[in-house]
Amino acid sequence: MRSNIVLNGIKNELYPVNKLLSSFTIVFIFLLTSGCTPEQKQSTSEKKPDTNSTQTTIDPDSLYSIIMVGDMMLGTNYPSAASLPPDDGRDILSGAADILQSADVTIGNLEGTLLNSGGTPKVCQNPENCVAFRSPEHYAGYIKAAGFDMMNLANNHAGDMGDIGRKSTQSTLKKYGIEYAGQLTAPTAIFVKDGIKFGLTGFAPNTGTLSINDHTKAAEIVRALKKQCDIVIVAFHGGAEGSGATHVTRKREFYLGEDRGNCYLFAHDMIDAGADIVFGHGPHVPRGVELYKGKFIAYSLGNFCTYGKFGLSGNLGLAPILKLYITKSGDLSHGRIYPYKQIKRGFPVFDDDYGAVKLMKNMTETDFPETGIQISPDGKITKK
Repeated sequence: MRSNIVLNGIKNELYPVNKLLSSFTIVFIFLLTSGCTPEQKQSTSEKKPDTNSTQTTIDPDSLYSIIMVGDMMLGTNYPSAASLPPDDGRDILSGAADILQSADVTIGNLEGTLLNSGGTPKVCQNPENCVAFRSPEHYAGYIKAAGFDMMNLANNHAGDMGDIGRKSTQSTLKKYGIEYAGQLTAPTAIFVKDGIKFGLTGFAPNTGTLSINDHTKAAEIVRALKKQCDIVIVAFHGGAEGSGATHVTRKREFYLGEDRGNCYLFAHDMIDAGADIVFGHGPHVPRGVELYKGKFIAYSLGNFCTYGKFGLSGNLGLAPILKLYITKSGDLSHGRIYPYKQIKRGFPVFDDDYGAVKLMKNMTETDFPETGIQISPDGKITKK
């Protein structure tokens, strides 16, 4: 596995001194070279974190690193090209690529379809404001180049262009070497890195997807996938939506009359069935995280790269990148939240205000005070 250890420290060398120096002078020089003076202490404030740094002493070869993000829709050409990003979208993920490429496996939730033209758009009352997403097929190349290995397709926009859109999305991802899961026609996927098999499956309350509300069937899928893989990751699209949907209620949630499931119960049931990591999206805002039986749950990672058609004001624009280090048995070792936000209608960039970290830390402490992890102000995730 990739080494993610950076040994921090300064080697101080004492050079030969003239025999005529007084003992006082020798002591003074030693203090200067050893960095013990108060003026030489480094500031503890931190900007963009080193993607390869970690504070653990655990051998990195005994850990697996997984990166997850929330909703992704890089731009749509439906109903017109007005909702496509500038310069054909080539740079839309460039601000986060260095981090996205730093894990053994990187996963996102693909909203909408990959289809150049045509399809059967879902019916909308006003076509000019229709939230049906159709991204050009070559945008999958941008996703691949940024570092993504797997995509969840279980969400409410996977069927925006009908069966033609579903088939085109899957064939396009396959063409670009991106694994995918969460559809009835593609329930699971396996990505192999250095001989390690990472399994992915996804669930949602929408037509054509694996159901988030049928926990018995979902558990069967997870158990079967676990028999084939070393590490199993479960994605889900569930929970209420909007800027006020930051809390995990531990109850069944609804949005516009749609049953969005009991995310808390679902996540626990999936870990009981063998999942090693569970991560959610759908509320369009980040939520808290939890440790259950040593396994990590992120209840929502919000919007990550959603260009043109999404409201991104306030906490709707927060775009965290979650990186976890887990043991070979699938238990959390440590992790980090990289605080990104979206600007210019949907470009993810590093957030110097650490907004996503502040929100996820607050929601974790509020909704899961009993959990066995803590989040530091700079985004480090450690076990208590």
